[in-house]
Amino acid sequence: MIMAIIGDMAEMLIDKRVIFPRNKQRQFILLAKEKINISWGAMAEMLNVSSRTLTDWKREKFSIPLGAITALSKKSGIKIPYNIEIKEPFWYVHKGARLGGLARYKKYGSIGSSEKRIAQWRSWWEKEGRFRKNTINNTPLSFKKPKPSDKLSELVGIIIGDGGISKYQISITLHHKDDAEYMIFVINLIKDLFEVTPAVYHDAKDSVNNIVISRKNLVKFCVEKLDLKIGNKIRQQVDIPEWIKRNKKFQIACVRGLIDTDGSVIIHKYGVNGKLYNYKKLQFTSLSRPLLLSVYKILKDLEVNPRLARQKEVWIDSKMSVKKYFDIVGSHNLKHLNRYRN
Repeated sequence: MIMAIIGDMAEMLIDKRVIFPRNKQRQFILLAKEKINISWGAMAEMLNVSSRTLTDWKREKFSIPLGAITALSKKSGIKIPYNIEIKEPFWYVHKGARLGGLARYKKYGSIGSSEKRIAQWRSWWEKEGRFRKNTINNTPLSFKKPKPSDKLSELVGIIIGDGGISKYQISITLHHKDDAEYMIFVINLIKDLFEVTPAVYHDAKDSVNNIVISRKNLVKFCVEKLDLKIGNKIRQQVDIPEWIKRNKKFQIACVRGLIDTDGSVIIHKYGVNGKLYNYKKLQFTSLSRPLLLSVYKILKDLEVNPRLARQKEVWIDSKMSVKKYFDIVGSHNLKHLNRYRN
């Protein structure tokens, strides 16, 4: 059995690989994202891979599995290009390899360059190695277990919105400039709730910062006590946890976290008699139907006149309703506040 270094890619390692002409793989992924109209995080969830893996495909660091290309083509309506090659898994192993070398490859995987080995080791260590027994770091790292609160509910909304949970990590991905101030808020919220300082990894290529908490027991707490889900949020059709739904203050805080991450303030412009007018609308997008309906119901109960659109959006349209939203729910994301006020 071939040992895969990147855990979330294990299922795809046996898939055939698609080889694009130079720069065409990136173009295909970007066009698919535009056509599907989803965030990078949502696309990663749809393909059941990590954000980092999707970034590597976009950068053309690795070839992309045929299954992923087929899924993107089906969802976006874009035809798979004709000028591609489809190759078997591990096609890059030289056909004339000696039997001893081939046996080693089958047992241990591709040896690669020293840089590649270092990168793979780091990836394995971050995701799995340091959490295993009998490794250097053998003692589970402690954290505070917070009680249900509006702060905890808001973080749950943030994680459901722009976050992801793996077996060992919780990550939240934010734009490195637009969400710079909001990132500080999120980091401080995590520190306050768990007494843990998250790591921040900057991805210059995608212009994002990844806030990462690496605590196996903290992940267990979030799954067992907070009812969050490990893995693909869209495939699992995640929803706001029931303990939040039972408390109005928690509902409001969770929706604030969701819209601060997966929402947008839209400027609607129109002309009357040669004069240009504009007003602000609020939009929330999710491919999880239960989550979408829960957000809609909470906003409806707050009497801000939400509407459902295109099976994946909740809108607040009128000027008065948007104002009421910001009065009741508010925002901790300066990007939204500035766009609303200016």
